[in-house]
Amino acid sequence: QVQLVESGGGLVQPGGSLRLSCAASGNIPSSNIMGWYRQAPGKERELVAIINSGGITNYTDSVKGRFTVSRDSAKNMVYLQMNSLKPEDTAVYYCYVRAIFAAWGQGTLVTVSS
Repeated sequence: QVQLVESGGGLVQPGGSLRLSCAASGNIPSSNIMGWYRQAPGKERELVAIINSGGITNYTDSVKGRFTVSRDSAKNMVYLQMNSLKPEDTAVYYCYVRAIFAAWGQGTLVTVSS
């Protein structure tokens, strides 16, 4: 059974930064995709950023140039560095891993507000 635990969410002012971390445990194949989705109030869950085992990344257009996804495969960790945060980035952020299965964390709330 795979478990994902996020940390690092919170309240930040517009223009500020946060770093999210996700620890994955369980039987995870070495070839996988890890990353982050988010869900804002009243909206559907959307992809934010993903990174595969080879380090190739993909971002949604609205975060390009502001967010950076990275991973430590040896530790089964994935990170999301979020800079220049905007109020529209406010959402619950979910860690994600996909191999022969897909798993989600419980989510961490990011609130961008003055």
